Amino acid sequence: MKTLLLFKEIYNEAFKSIQNYIVKHYFKAFTIFTIVMFAIVLYAFLYRLSTGFVFSNI
Repeated sequence: MKTLLLFKEIYNEAFKSIQNYIVKHYFKAFTIFTIVMFAIVLYAFLYRLSTGFVFSNI
């Protein structure tokens, strides 16, 4: 839990110094997009792992 609070604090401090409205919201949207894409990749990997997918044919 402490790690999540640390990430939240770093995230908040990073966006406090950005003054331009468009840039600020672009980076927030990009952050959300990146988190969603990572969650999809993680889900796909865990799904393949749980169904017994063979990752190599050696």
